[in-house]
Amino acid sequence: MIEQKSGPAAVTPALRPVRGAAHCAVAALALAGAAWVARAVWHIRLATAGQPASGPPDQGGGVHRPLNSLEDSYHSVAAVGSAVTAVCVIVFLLWLDRMRDNAKALSGTDPRYGYPWLWLGWILPVVNLWIPRGVVADVHRSVFPERRLPAVVNWWWGLWLAGLAGGVGIIYSDDTDEVIARAYSGVLPLLAADLVIVAAAGAAALMVHTLTTAQQEHVAGRGY
Repeated sequence: MIEQKSGPAAVTPALRPVRGAAHCAVAALALAGAAWVARAVWHIRLATAGQPASGPPDQGGGVHRPLNSLEDSYHSVAAVGSAVTAVCVIVFLLWLDRMRDNAKALSGTDPRYGYPWLWLGWILPVVNLWIPRGVVADVHRSVFPERRLPAVVNWWWGLWLAGLAGGVGIIYSDDTDEVIARAYSGVLPLLAADLVIVAAAGAAALMVHTLTTAQQEHVAGRGY
């Protein structure tokens, strides 16, 4: 879709507003980072308290002992953190969708990855190691082919992959009771994963700001 400007040959692409979406994405990423800081605090609290004499919550064979107050509060913190992270993912992808559409309108070229990859690229095994970064990178490169990709994109992606590789970062492979047991037996890997995810959220927020600002300045400079 295009809209006519004054003059027979002048056209301007129909652009979607992105500044509000960017602000929402940054706020959601900040909340997600705070949620993971809260998890880290509870991991430390669990490690400091030590495992009860009755053993871990999951005692094997389908037997679970009653949770103490600290363990029960960790379940609440983990549930809230998971919900906040899920909302953050959706808000981030909605921002990326708008940026992607604008990049297509400004460059006049189709993205390298079709629309389904905007969503599927994050969840399909193997391809999720490079397609999401490719989608983000294409948003910038299609509009600014002469510029180097901002370094923050690679920082964000490296931290994201580190979280995935850790197995206890972005999505815990263990259930909550198993994570509690890990906090009792050795908290440092959990804290390392928490730190990676908080750093990834911060890098993602900076990336959202950087790419949005560049695209908006390009639009303003072209007089759209």
